[in-house]
Amino acid sequence: MSECSSKGCGSPVGPTVQPTAQALRATGSTQAAYRIENMDCPTEEALIRGKLSGLEGVVGLEFNLMQRTLVVQHKLPSLTSVEQALAAIGMQAVRMDGTSAGQTTRLSIAKMDCPTEEALIRNKLGAMAGVADLDFNLMQRTLSVRHADHALPDVLGALQTLGFEAQVVDAAEASSPTASPVNTPTKWWPLVISLIAASAAEGVYWFNNGNHWSVVVLALVAVFTGGLSTYKKGWIALKNRNLNMNALMSIAVTGAMLIGHWPEAAMVMVLFSLAEVIEAKSLDRARHAIRGLLDLAPEEATVKQADGTWREVNAKQIAIGSRVRVKPGERIALDGEVLEGRSTVNQAPITGESLPVEKSPGDPVFAGTINESGSFEYHVTAVASDSTLSRIIHAVEAAQGSRAPTQRFVDQFARWYTPIVFGLAIAVAVLPPLLVGAAWLDWIYRALVLLVVACPCALVISTPVSIVSGLAAAARHGILIKGGVYLEEGRKLRWLALDKTGTITHGKPAQTDFVPWGDEFASDGRSIAASLAARSDHPVSKAVAQAAQADAISLLDVAEFSALPGRGVQGKVHGEVFHLGNHRMLEELGQCTPELEQRIAALETTGKTVVMLVGTRGVHALFAVADTIKDSSRSAIAELHALGINTMMLTGDNHHTAQAIAAQAGIDRAQGNLLPDDKLREVEELARSGKVGMVGDGINDAPALARADIGFAMGAAGTDTAIETADVALMDDNLRKIPTFVRLSRATARVLMQNIVLALGIKAIFLVLTFTGHATMWMAVFADMGASLLVVGNGLRLLRR
Repeated sequence: MSECSSKGCGSPVGPTVQPTAQALRATGSTQAAYRIENMDCPTEEALIRGKLSGLEGVVGLEFNLMQRTLVVQHKLPSLTSVEQALAAIGMQAVRMDGTSAGQTTRLSIAKMDCPTEEALIRNKLGAMAGVADLDFNLMQRTLSVRHADHALPDVLGALQTLGFEAQVVDAAEASSPTASPVNTPTKWWPLVISLIAASAAEGVYWFNNGNHWSVVVLALVAVFTGGLSTYKKGWIALKNRNLNMNALMSIAVTGAMLIGHWPEAAMVMVLFSLAEVIEAKSLDRARHAIRGLLDLAPEEATVKQADGTWREVNAKQIAIGSRVRVKPGERIALDGEVLEGRSTVNQAPITGESLPVEKSPGDPVFAGTINESGSFEYHVTAVASDSTLSRIIHAVEAAQGSRAPTQRFVDQFARWYTPIVFGLAIAVAVLPPLLVGAAWLDWIYRALVLLVVACPCALVISTPVSIVSGLAAAARHGILIKGGVYLEEGRKLRWLALDKTGTITHGKPAQTDFVPWGDEFASDGRSIAASLAARSDHPVSKAVAQAAQADAISLLDVAEFSALPGRGVQGKVHGEVFHLGNHRMLEELGQCTPELEQRIAALETTGKTVVMLVGTRGVHALFAVADTIKDSSRSAIAELHALGINTMMLTGDNHHTAQAIAAQAGIDRAQGNLLPDDKLREVEELARSGKVGMVGDGINDAPALARADIGFAMGAAGTDTAIETADVALMDDNLRKIPTFVRLSRATARVLMQNIVLALGIKAIFLVLTFTGHATMWMAVFADMGASLLVVGNGLRLLRR
């Protein structure tokens, strides 16, 4: 969303009036419709109108900001000029008739290591006709290009002119959990020769107390063996009017050689090349962090064949419903459900649980987890590319590609910083000699030092490494964070709203009381109640149905069954309509009496939930159900309070139960008898006093989860919807993961601030040293690349948390 739309600017915009065929024929023009994703308000409309209205052949423009569409009436043989103009002002335009920019291709680019390459590629492809959008993921070295059907060869050709070999990643490979970023092997021998030659040049220079023809030869050998790739990339950048680090380093080294600083030029190039290799290796560790933490599922599994035999089969070829056998100590290859046997499974790679989990028939198992003791057989419930493990990997990698607020700020800062310092370097080289008669070579040298300092690589790379490390560390703890923005915002939480059932409590309540009621009590009241309850998936209904089953109560046929959200259920038994529901439903049916209210209150004050069976003749019975609080919930609430976060429980249960459970768990405030809209209203109220999070595990919590600044989904392992829609998915039901998330968010914020201060601090120091004449080129490059390595190493510390 653009800045203006987030601030609420914009005028009322109605639907576009489409031109008729007769009108188009009258003007001799045709039309093309575009959808522009980042056209949010009149600011963008004015920008587009100003850019396109001056194009020859464009007859008219019609905007619909609400639908983000633009209709261009034109007399052009080709729309290339229109699409180039839209791309030039950063508009992501997609032809709605599918004739242009209607295809997305994912490319793997092995040499795309850092923001330097990203900026170069973005500038080159962004202005190309037929290219609508570019989505970079530096940590995975991938680029997704949305383009016209005919534009892909041009895109690949443009990348080749920049020195990048791009490989198209097909859909099967992209969805595979084993698909890894491409790594380019490091050629060490040129660096070794370069380092020896540079060291020898320094030695000969010192021995002769000055330059010698052998110093020049050794320096050239060092520069061109270790820095040839830097020169190639620098030349490409300069041709494309891009002042990246390679361009600045090429200019600085060349300038140093021209003014006679041969040994220093050689050593600067060697240090730069060596630091680049070390930095790339460090970044690889961050790139592969999530895959290393999860330790991918085995490639093969033992599958039962049609003839009853067992055979090792490639996991990618195993279909849903196949029967798989797992031996003790083996890793589970695919998601499934246990059919036969018992065992304990280490689920730490998926849920972060420290203790193994007992598995028996009917229990789920996940790919990538470890079978520890017994042997069992299970049937496959998801193919390899759609397993919980695969979805976790995809979610984290997608989160790595998104830009967190700090990263967006740093990127904007870097765009201005480099050209400003480059301009300053030119001024340093020219102005002192011209204005005050200073020595040309001395000030040119200082300007070359400034060029080395001008690259913001350390600053730019510090943020994605820190964010990716934080995301990977969270995944290791069974916390799936859907983007760097949520990792950063977590430290700002002031309120946490929590659902009760399944979140604070175990979510498996049991029936504790059965109270017949009234003179008209139906002799088969329990059968009627159990029959209604058996048709519902609500935990309270399940408790009533399970108690009846345990007491061998027979079930009756139910007709016209329906659920009443936030109230209960209803249906016809023996031709009579019965309701089974809570106090709210009782009030709506007009069946409340003082005596009944007193009995309900007596049960609810002990923390029990009461539901009533109501027929046409009145209330027939009361059923009391109790749920128990998880031990982890009490600990989690205490930890949240210690972190300065207030807590509030929001539940559909009655007020007395809400207060009783809240008191037992140590929660600050509680509200009961809430419908989904009521929970949404309470979260909106909390949001007025600061950032608010919402924790839930049910459909009833969806509106509140969506409204909260951060929505937490409980028990997301194996749940497609939770993993795909939650801001933060907790892979098991342990509420203590939320304090862990907050602590990790605060640690990430500290590391980000440390890295920014470190990178800018070193730059500031060398700017001062450059003007005082104390900084040398090799010191500057050592400090610049050293700062990059320091911030990368500092960011990687989060992996150990």
